[in-house]
This record gives sequence, structure tokens and C-alpha cells, in this order.
Amino acid sequence: MADIKNYTLNLGPQHPAAHGVLRLVLELDGEVVQRADPHIGLLHRATEKLAESKTFIQSLPYMDRLDYVSMMCNEHAYCLAIEKLMGLDVPVRAQYIRVMFAEITRVLNHLLWLGCHGFDCGAMNILIYCFREREDLFDIYEAVSGARMHAAYFRPGGVYRDLPDTMPQYQVSKIKNAKAITRLNENRQGSVLDFIDDFTKRFPKLIDEYETLLTDNRIWKQRTVGIGVVTPERAKNLGFTGAMLRGSGVAWDLRKHQPYDVYDQMDFDIPIGKTGDCYDRYLVRVAELRQSNRIIQQCVSWLRNNSGPVITSNHKVAPPSRESMKSSMEELIHHFKLFTEGFHVPEGEAYAAVEHPKGEFGIYLVSDGANKPYRLKIRAPGFAHLAAMDEMARGHMIADTVAVIGTMDIVFGEIDR
Repeated sequence: MADIKNYTLNLGPQHPAAHGVLRLVLELDGEVVQRADPHIGLLHRATEKLAESKTFIQSLPYMDRLDYVSMMCNEHAYCLAIEKLMGLDVPVRAQYIRVMFAEITRVLNHLLWLGCHGFDCGAMNILIYCFREREDLFDIYEAVSGARMHAAYFRPGGVYRDLPDTMPQYQVSKIKNAKAITRLNENRQGSVLDFIDDFTKRFPKLIDEYETLLTDNRIWKQRTVGIGVVTPERAKNLGFTGAMLRGSGVAWDLRKHQPYDVYDQMDFDIPIGKTGDCYDRYLVRVAELRQSNRIIQQCVSWLRNNSGPVITSNHKVAPPSRESMKSSMEELIHHFKLFTEGFHVPEGEAYAAVEHPKGEFGIYLVSDGANKPYRLKIRAPGFAHLAAMDEMARGHMIADTVAVIGTMDIVFGEIDR
């Protein structure tokens, strides 16, 4: 009689549940996973290498394209690393704007994760609900930066520009008549801050809708409870950060424990899980949506009452205003030198990390005094999480492997950096 051997199945790299270009080689006994071997490098973006041949300011848009779901959070870490090396002071208003947009980005990220993770596990509606709110947040991105996704809005020393006084509005078209457009533009009559404020008031009810769809849903719990369990000690040993670590019951959050910008002024809680399974990580991320909403509200109320500069006054690092550039020879020179040669960063090394939606995202920057980084190393949170794929999937079914990939919230731009 022939020996029955484990057989090997290739999942990905173009599988809809692979979240990018993950190739997962599964060794199976029937439908039970005995071993899961993730193969990466199929989308090598070479960001770290490209940065060595670009000026510091030219490398900034590459950050948006790392984790292309958490654009401004990547920029945040990069700007903090440069500011650390240069000893730059960031105006307080700019810090509040940064924190507000970092949290808007966290909401954007978690909404995409929630929609796609639900979709992977068979819940169709949740994707449509989540994308409804993402549209509003993309409109805010577009209002301040001109781009819906890759914003390049954070700059060394502050942000690109202050918040606009008007919010873009829908126009009458063949598809929508004047009455429909009036209804759509109701909350767009004021400034960008007014629109953000309106969103934060609506959002808690919308989170309740997501919870109605999933939290006590029998099928959702069958798909996630007890799947991919990681103990607190093992999560720490594996280098987990963010919701993956907090889902295992470890209350670690860089915004609380190593605050940057004005996070030390913010009042919010750190949600943590109990059992460290996929369901706990879901609950943690949904609770994070509520906490992010609280932080955004605090930033909105501060920004309403306090004006001021939004970028450093050092014109060797930040461009001068258009008015002064066109009326002063020195400012014109500053402007020209900044966009052709860039700025020189003093010799040294710095590591700056932010509490990215996916975990600890860090930038390790080495400068030799030139206008380009000598070396740029990115600490991508998803890389450490993917390394635990084998451990988390072992003994589960193939369908559970998809739930495990989803719970990690991986994006390959940052893993294959």
C-alpha cells in the first residue's frame, strides 16, 4: 500500500486573500496545515536603496508608497528622524495637524482592514460600509494636499500648508441633480476643520453599524475565535507591535510610552485583548477606531482656537512663502537651492518610530553630512508579523490560514521595501 504523504499547496502570489504578493507554500495533511512557508520579495520596491540617490526631500514621497494604506504615518516617522538629526523645532500648530492626520490615517487603515478581513472571511456587506467612510476621509486628504492617497503632506519641520478655509464641493452632473448635490454638500459648507468635526460626530454611530454586522455574528465568531492564538510572552518574543501585540493583552503603545509631537497632550485609552486570537485583534482595532476619533476631536477643538505657523521658519529646510520668494532675492535663492540641491543634514544617526496603524514603524537614518541619506533602514511592522505565519497557521484549516493573513493586516509595500 502506498505511503500517504503530506502534499504541498501554493497559495498566492495573485490570490485575492494574499493582500498583495504573498506566496504561501502550505504543507497539508488533508486540509490541515502542517507548515506554512511565506515567500516574499516578489514586489521589491527598493525604497531603502533608492533613498540613497535622492535628496532628503525627494525621498519623502517614497514613504507614501511603502504601506500604501497608511500614507501619512510613514511620512511622519521619516520627518521625525530628519528633525532628530537636525535638531529642528516643529511649530505647535503643525504638531497638532500632524497628530490629527496620523489618526485620520489610522482610521483609513483600520477601515480598509476591517472591510477586507470581513470580506476574506465571507462577510460581504462590511466592505461597502467601510468604503463609504473612507471616501469622506480621502476627500479630507485631497483638500489639504491635492492627492487622495499619496499626499506628501508632512514635511521636515512641519506640514506642507495650513488647513484650507473651504471644503471642495460636489458639482451638478448628468448622474446627480441639484437636489441630490445639495444634500451631499450639506456638511461641506464650512472649512476643512468643520468637515472633520462633522465626521467625528457621525463616526461613533457608524462604528456601531460595523459592530452590529460582525461583533456578535455567529459565523464571524466561528471564523475568528480561537484562531491564530498568540500568548503575550510569545508575541513579545516574536517582535509583535501594534494591534497584534495589544490583541495578546500587552498594553504597549508608543503614543503613550514614547510620545512624539503632541500625543502627551491627548486623552485616550489603549484597548487590549485577552486571549490573543483573531477575534481579540478585531475587537482591539474596532476599539482603536473609537479612540482615534476621540484624538481627532481634541485636535479639532485646539486647532479652532489657536493659529500660528505650520512649518519651521528655517528657509534652508522649508521653502519661503510665495510672496516673499517673489519679492526678496535671498528668499528666491533659498527656494531655488532647496528644490535643486536640497538641505544638508549633519553627520550622525537617528532612529524615529511612530505608532503606525500596523505597529511600530521606524526609520533608521544615517547621514554623512550630505544632502542625501548615507543609509536608510525601515523597520516595517508587517515583516515581524509575517514571520509568525507558520506558527499561527499550524494545525488550522486552509480557510483559517486566510483569516490569519487577514488578522495580521499586512501590506507588501513595506515588507518588500
